[in-house]
Amino acid sequence: MIALDVKGIESGYGEVQILWGVSLGLEEGRLTTIVGSNGSGKTTLLRTVMGLIPTWKGSVTFDGSDITRLSPHKKAQMGLVLIPEARQLFTDMTVLENLEMGATPARARGDYRQTLDWVFDLLPRLAERRNQIAGTLSGGEQQMLAIARGLMSKPKALMFDEPSLGLSPVMVTNLFEVILKLKQQEITMLLVEQNVQLALAVSDYAYVLSNGRIEFEGEARQVREMEAVRRTYLGL
Repeated sequence: MIALDVKGIESGYGEVQILWGVSLGLEEGRLTTIVGSNGSGKTTLLRTVMGLIPTWKGSVTFDGSDITRLSPHKKAQMGLVLIPEARQLFTDMTVLENLEMGATPARARGDYRQTLDWVFDLLPRLAERRNQIAGTLSGGEQQMLAIARGLMSKPKALMFDEPSLGLSPVMVTNLFEVILKLKQQEITMLLVEQNVQLALAVSDYAYVLSNGRIEFEGEARQVREMEAVRRTYLGL
């Protein structure tokens, strides 16, 4: 079943068009990745799907409903959650307070305690730092907190925008271990990631975005073996 269906999306900034008829689908319970060079339109695509920038043309269907024109807030209430680039935490608030903010959707409030226990079990470092101010965490810990805050909303689909950006190799490994654990729990995920090799290694399905258009798509292992992908994105 397709959880998120994007058809013919066009959007951009001001008069500059970035996306040109992009279509993709997220299968429920699977991890899908979008790879592409800097400036290819990956972040613009996520921001358009989430409603942070307007859709010029095309449609976005989520959980069977047309959400193209809905606000980001309403999309989040429905269970579509974006873990943004640069984390965008409440840096003057504690870890626990940030997690509480993640649980604001009505669908998440009733299960707050159960979800919090699950998140702390998944990310025990955050449990140890629950009363620490978020802005004093390391970069890797802040990224984990951004993911945890998203999970607190009980998402039906989780979108990541460059989660490994700026992290140390050790924290990148930890990050992908968390993503794999979420995959094992069959959480529907869309991953935009600069580390193409790791992204393709953990994903089920992949799209290659180039100059605002989908250039290739297929099962992740098949995309990884494409000569153009190996040469351009993997350096092989």
